[in-house]
Amino acid sequence: MTSHAHFSVIHEDAHLLVLDKPANLLSVPGRGADRQDCLARRVQTIWPEALIVHRLDMATSGLLVMARSAAVHRSLSMAFAARQVHKRYVAVVEGMLPQTALDAEGWSTIDAPLIVDWPHRPRSKIDPVLGKPSLTRWRVLPADAAAHPGMLTPDWHRPDDAHTVLELAPVTGRSHQLRVHLQSLGHPIAGDTLYGSPENQAMAPRLLLHACMLELVHPCTGAHMRWDCPTNFAVPTRNPCPSEGEISP
Repeated sequence: MTSHAHFSVIHEDAHLLVLDKPANLLSVPGRGADRQDCLARRVQTIWPEALIVHRLDMATSGLLVMARSAAVHRSLSMAFAARQVHKRYVAVVEGMLPQTALDAEGWSTIDAPLIVDWPHRPRSKIDPVLGKPSLTRWRVLPADAAAHPGMLTPDWHRPDDAHTVLELAPVTGRSHQLRVHLQSLGHPIAGDTLYGSPENQAMAPRLLLHACMLELVHPCTGAHMRWDCPTNFAVPTRNPCPSEGEISP
């Protein structure tokens, strides 16, 4: 892993980059002169040809891939659209969430259509009529989450209040999907300034959501690629953007 100004490179080759995006940094530029600092532009100061393929919410940290050519961008975009790219997230949610309705692999499922809440952008909401199909798989991790080195480092930030550690596997990639789906269970992600109560926001100095695993077939070599990026939910050294405003998967 190579560290640059406020982001780290997990993987670099002639065709693509895999990055560890810090929390509280936009993936792409937002609206307004004060919202131009973002991961894509920081990366492009080193690799001018790099193109964003997918996004993470500003408040979310973790793995993000960028293409180094238009052809690779097209191939990766098609793989995301076909759900051939697999992602895992680790989250700490408010309260004690019991595991329910397990499938054969130990996952529970949230199936709730989502739509952007336009009068309250950038928020999203569940809408059974107009919402787009949205599916999230989740499972509770053992209390000793340090036993999962691919997700959390031993020194991860553990809230003082009651909480549950989850592994999340989004099947679809709607805006704020994980945050809205978990809020719908009555267990919003700790430190969520958009969907959490004041008590929730006091649990952590940042949103405790991190993209910890990314798996795909390399668009040029055909090799099966997997990257793991554990987190301690550290607070970024600075917050380049004053508030959230990015609509992203």
